[in-house]
Amino acid sequence: MAAQADERTMVSERLAPGMLPRVLNSFDMTIIFVAIVLFIVNASAIQQAHQAAYTYWILGFIAFLIPGALVTAHLGQMFPQEGSLYVWTQKALGPFWGFFAGFCAWWPGILVMVATGDAVVTIWQFIDKHGLPKAWEQGLIILAVLWFSALMSMLRLRMTQSYANLAVVFYGAAIFVIGLAGILWLIGSGHSATGGWGTASNWNIHSGQWTWFGFVILALLGIEVPLNMGVEIVHMRAIKKYLFWGSIVVMVAYLWATLGTMLALPAAKSVGATTDVLSAVQVGFFNSHTFAIIIALVLLWFFVSNTIVYNYSFSRLLFVSGLEQRMPSQLGRVNKRKVPVYAIITQTVLSSIFVVAIFNPWVGGNNNQRAYWLFQAAVTVIWCISMILLFADIFLVKRAFPAKFEEVRTTHPYLLYASGVIGMLASAFGAYVTFRSPWTSLFSIGHWRLWLGVLCGVSLAAAVLIYAISEFMHRREAPTPTLTPAA
Repeated sequence: MAAQADERTMVSERLAPGMLPRVLNSFDMTIIFVAIVLFIVNASAIQQAHQAAYTYWILGFIAFLIPGALVTAHLGQMFPQEGSLYVWTQKALGPFWGFFAGFCAWWPGILVMVATGDAVVTIWQFIDKHGLPKAWEQGLIILAVLWFSALMSMLRLRMTQSYANLAVVFYGAAIFVIGLAGILWLIGSGHSATGGWGTASNWNIHSGQWTWFGFVILALLGIEVPLNMGVEIVHMRAIKKYLFWGSIVVMVAYLWATLGTMLALPAAKSVGATTDVLSAVQVGFFNSHTFAIIIALVLLWFFVSNTIVYNYSFSRLLFVSGLEQRMPSQLGRVNKRKVPVYAIITQTVLSSIFVVAIFNPWVGGNNNQRAYWLFQAAVTVIWCISMILLFADIFLVKRAFPAKFEEVRTTHPYLLYASGVIGMLASAFGAYVTFRSPWTSLFSIGHWRLWLGVLCGVSLAAAVLIYAISEFMHRREAPTPTLTPAA
């Protein structure tokens, strides 16, 4: 038991609090949560589900977002350390599973930063209809967004966070306008652009549409990410507050923007274009393209700022792995501003490699689209695997730390256990339906499953290999015990 307790003790628990500043309050944490979880362009893509979109949203809230918030609140209060899932899983299962969970939680961030940069490109193409037609031009913009995010992430956290707060407040105003556009269209025209609101079958979930549940899970991932910065929180009560208010904002915003878009545009004609929310604004506000461009500029600013939030919040997982010497120890160092710059630079370089591989003159348009959608699906599967471990942790930490479990308990244990079971099932099902059907017609079902399986398998194998190398290095560097001669 002593050996087991020792292997669950982390170096980062002792070192990180003295290396990083406590500057994040409840509002900051809520802003980080909203920036990570709320991709309002998802309200465009889900239009193809028609009224069943609301059924999928509500099912996702009940089966994933709310259980995730309850479990995360408990784990975060038990172990308010830097690294969130990495720490919680090491406490529950030991160092291998801790690193594996941390890797599965960190790796998607590399690919999502590419996606946020791509969102900037797509929104710009709404503003300038003929802008950025070539893949290499798009790649240059995405690289600019990535490296701007790196520079901003290397400033003092308080300064960077204040900037992000302002961007997200404007983002919230833009989301309100998207929903309002639908209401104005309804009032002005006297009818909804999308019909069939009173037809019960339109709200039902059909067997061939379960891919939408995987999409909703993707849209709600990131619940635990603000707690990657656990030792940078000023007061621990911020944990429950950000999860409560952040979840409410996310639920209301997704439903409101989906409603506004569906009222203003016919869902039957939707092809899931990212900019449908902007087209809805144009239609609802009296066909004013100028006003839609203003909202587009706000969304563009948000996705640039959102990349910054992803960069600094996910860098903390890399920082912890450096302190634990599972990755190069240089990653566990901070600069004079108390920012883990090497972790930020490393993950920005990795994201840049993906950009160069996908958006370049030598890759055909269909191929770069195939690669892009394949990587985004891999994000969903790998992140869902990390969430399965997160939900499982609630049972395992209860067994390993029963006294501490009871000490921080604010929710009835049965509700936590139910949340753990439901969350694991939802996460596993989200990963399954992502494998089950292609997200794009550019793949056959067989090729989609094959290449997605290869990409996820290689990613997970990389986690195991990195851990094995670190274990080998630890054992080689460990001092050899010497025998003391008997007196």
